[in-house]
Amino acid sequence: MRVITGCLIATVFTAATAIAAELTAVVRKPDVNVYAEANLESGKLKKLKQDETVAIAAQHGLWYELKLPDGKAGYVRINDVRVNYGKVEDSGANVRVLTTGKAGEGRVSETAGVRGIDESDLKSASLNQAQLDAMTANRVDSPAAVAYAGEHQWQATSVAFDGEAKPRKDGASKSSKPSSSGSGALQSVGSMMGSLGQKASSILGTADKVAPKSEQEQAAEELALGPQIAGRVLGARPLWNDAAAQKRVNVVGRWVASQTSRPELPWTFGVIDAPEVNAFAAPGGYILITRGLYDLLSSDGEVAAVLGHEISHCVERDHYNVIRKQELTAMGKDAVVAQADIGSGTAETYARQYVEKHGAAIMMTSLDRQAEFRADKAAEIYLARSGMNPIALYAVLQKMTALGSQSASLAALYKTHPPLDARMDRIDERGYGALKAYTARE
Repeated sequence: MRVITGCLIATVFTAATAIAAELTAVVRKPDVNVYAEANLESGKLKKLKQDETVAIAAQHGLWYELKLPDGKAGYVRINDVRVNYGKVEDSGANVRVLTTGKAGEGRVSETAGVRGIDESDLKSASLNQAQLDAMTANRVDSPAAVAYAGEHQWQATSVAFDGEAKPRKDGASKSSKPSSSGSGALQSVGSMMGSLGQKASSILGTADKVAPKSEQEQAAEELALGPQIAGRVLGARPLWNDAAAQKRVNVVGRWVASQTSRPELPWTFGVIDAPEVNAFAAPGGYILITRGLYDLLSSDGEVAAVLGHEISHCVERDHYNVIRKQELTAMGKDAVVAQADIGSGTAETYARQYVEKHGAAIMMTSLDRQAEFRADKAAEIYLARSGMNPIALYAVLQKMTALGSQSASLAALYKTHPPLDARMDRIDERGYGALKAYTARE
């Protein structure tokens, strides 16, 4: 049996190598220069025309090595061509081309038969305090991130970001508690309209509690929700037992987060032991990526690109804002809501009550498409600010594309994000503009 299994593995691996040699891409620009080496200063071998198909032999940093018709190797930037969606049967081999620098070598793909984390897992999972403690123990401070950046010669760079989220400094909200005049008005409604008026005053009273909240209240709720939600994701899947990976995502993530408008959050990162390709950004700066996604990433720049996208969701409070909308929706559906006391009490009580009802299912909620496109844009800006190349995000999206639109490992991500080609289309349409100068970084 062992002999048969060994032969089967060898056969599959050999076939995968052959398939990997046929990873193709299409030129999407009017023309593209092919270089003799993976260097913008090297000689130019030829020009490729729009819609021309090319064969990719390997990825080297932010370059693709092409197999030219004359048998020679040529090099193009990874955003000069668009990788074709992989087929289910060859997706693993395709990715090996883009993760190892040599076809057929690297980690064996685990895309077949993957059962990803689904909404029911996250809703039912209990908080795993031991795993949460382990995750927070891996947290690094800003000086440690700065030291790591110095070792890699990353220089923090000032880059403008129009519309960047910046928390208000507004002190206590005037409407965080019902005013005496407001309370009197509600009581008058109840007196004049009897039981119907009492129900109306209950609804209005709860609405007064729910919105708006001060910056301090929102920040406190974020910080309370983050560990509660992250702890339940860890209850569904534990941290990956790879200390080097856990350290890497924390130092790279903390460095990138330091270049945002919210560097003061308790930024905490982890890699969970799950083979699918996905990532989760809980409120307050708690970010988890899967082992399957981590395995795709060949450089710190690609790690930073993935984390930068998730960091943007925390900076923009995307999932926290969904939770707030859920509060308002629940209030509108229930006529007698005063007893629910939505949004009142301490932030810790609020967070505990929320997760007891919903678990961590918010992590599987689809955000608005524009929020995802904005997170991609933010990731590119954070990369530039961090001393890295914004094209690294494109490299990650290309690798996901190579897995294919039917890949089981991407099933959950496809449910919550726009199609990969739509995300790259948006990047191409937007162009790099003020970031152009940073796209020459290696």
